[in-house]
Amino acid sequence: MTSAPPFDAARALRQACETFDIEAAAVAGLKNRLTEAFARSVQLMLTVRGRVVVMGMGKSGHVGRKIAATLASTGTPAMFVHPGEASHGDLGMIEPRDIVLAISNSGESSEITILLPVLKRQGVPLIAITGGLQSTLARHATEVLDGGVDKEACPLNLAPTASTTAQLALGDALAVALLDARGFQPEDFARSHPGGALGRKLLTHVSDVMRSGEELPCVGPDTLLADMMREMSAKGGLAAVVDAQQQVLGIFTDGDLRRLIENGVDLRAARAQEVMHLHPRSIQPQALAVDAAELMERHRITSVLVVDRSNVLVGVVHIGDLMRAKVI
Repeated sequence: MTSAPPFDAARALRQACETFDIEAAAVAGLKNRLTEAFARSVQLMLTVRGRVVVMGMGKSGHVGRKIAATLASTGTPAMFVHPGEASHGDLGMIEPRDIVLAISNSGESSEITILLPVLKRQGVPLIAITGGLQSTLARHATEVLDGGVDKEACPLNLAPTASTTAQLALGDALAVALLDARGFQPEDFARSHPGGALGRKLLTHVSDVMRSGEELPCVGPDTLLADMMREMSAKGGLAAVVDAQQQVLGIFTDGDLRRLIENGVDLRAARAQEVMHLHPRSIQPQALAVDAAELMERHRITSVLVVDRSNVLVGVVHIGDLMRAKVI
């Protein structure tokens, strides 16, 4: 390799802009070459009884891994199989009920073409993403998606750049079309991403984060304020006021106490039913925890009582509980 010339910042910026222009044109050009083969490919993948097996060598293989991951996370069972490993035993992972999505810009990757007769004998449908529409891969494919580009962003027109961007865009288009055809919803996405923020928001219920049992701060309507304060101090800055059947009558919070002091109320003789706040905000245990967070934000409160359908107290949720559960 010859010695590099002095670094030219302006040239680097121009090269970056040219790369964006070339790759954007490559993706935009896909629309003009989109045919009914795309719709047929979606239908094949939608009705397959097994999995979508994605294959690709080199940079196309890296793209293939991402496409397989996107398909799997949006409701289409998929996995990546390295074509080089497939010819040494991993081909046994592919069953007749599967479908193969093979990615090769030239369509002549030897690691893939050597597998084509075997896949054909197994009766496995083959979808090809390739720029070589007359290639060996294209001739063997059930459906061909044109991923060709006019040129690579690489100034030498050698390194896969625009072509891999086009492949990735076609893979995303397949995933989105399949997602829509399946009626895939945010809740379905959350089930595939339980560790992510969306998963926590859509899978965590109030019952998962609420305090209940011995942790539940509650008193009867005749409880003296001093005794109610001890309950609040021990269990979290509020007390639910309930009747003998545990039905909610009201709530008393630290904020209510401050207001009583400001108004000069005699705290020694006061009882819970005299100072409680009527009609407290409440939520049911089967509700999503994120709904409790929205309720708190909307009414500028820091806790919500949890009640069943008969208004019986079953728990309480503090904003701190939601933060610890990473719902907010």
